[in-house]
Amino acid sequence: MRYLLHSVALVLLITGACARKQTTSSTRTTDSSTLRVLSYNVHHANPPARPGVIDLDAIAAVIQREQPDVVMLQEIDVHTGRSGKTVDEAAELGRKTGLHAYFIKGIDYDGGEYGVALLSRLEMTNRRRIPLPTDSTTKGERRVLGLATIQLPNKRAVTLACTHLDAQKAPVNRHLQAAEIARILKQESQPVILAGDFNDYPDSETLRILRTVVEPSCQACPPTIPVENPKRTIDFVMFAPKTAFRVVEHRVIPERLASDHLPVLAVLAY
Repeated sequence: MRYLLHSVALVLLITGACARKQTTSSTRTTDSSTLRVLSYNVHHANPPARPGVIDLDAIAAVIQREQPDVVMLQEIDVHTGRSGKTVDEAAELGRKTGLHAYFIKGIDYDGGEYGVALLSRLEMTNRRRIPLPTDSTTKGERRVLGLATIQLPNKRAVTLACTHLDAQKAPVNRHLQAAEIARILKQESQPVILAGDFNDYPDSETLRILRTVVEPSCQACPPTIPVENPKRTIDFVMFAPKTAFRVVEHRVIPERLASDHLPVLAVLAY
């Protein structure tokens, strides 16, 4: 009888430990004092080394591995020919990661839509899509700013802002877009976290304009592109006001297969 009780207790102990391990790895309760923010240009979930392949599982695996509270995604397809007419990449990534999803259309593309997206462990409210300007003399692609509000465990509201600025070599559109983002975010009455692919460098005029309102989560920011031997830093996480958050960690994740950009993780204490 003693051996039987000992065996039952051992089984229960092992089962409980496994359950705790599974809970820790698959779900994460938002910490009461930090926010994990991931910014990722996902190349419409097409691994560059595999032309024509759409691998949402690879992107979801990156997200799940880092266990972020907020994800800012760029280059997202919804119902396009190239990614699948029935595929809503934002919704699918939300489903695969257990996060709330909000897609913000930039343009109509290939029979569907193309833009940026927000994923969040916390419910998002006050969702907004704001078109960004382009110079009339250029052929720049329409860009947008996606906004949503989350409420932190301390009941403080925070505005999330995701964007992907113009990629042309001529910087005029990025300057116009950065100025419009700065104007919009300056009007926010609550702390802001802005992230995305800005297609410009830390010492560029684009970043100087944005830094009049938001603070980058890095100073000597590590490069984010190309994924092999990265040399350029164009993906950032920023926040305002400077006193709203303290940077606990800023890290570029060495994931070289899923996309043509490396993801950026910032851990912010509030």
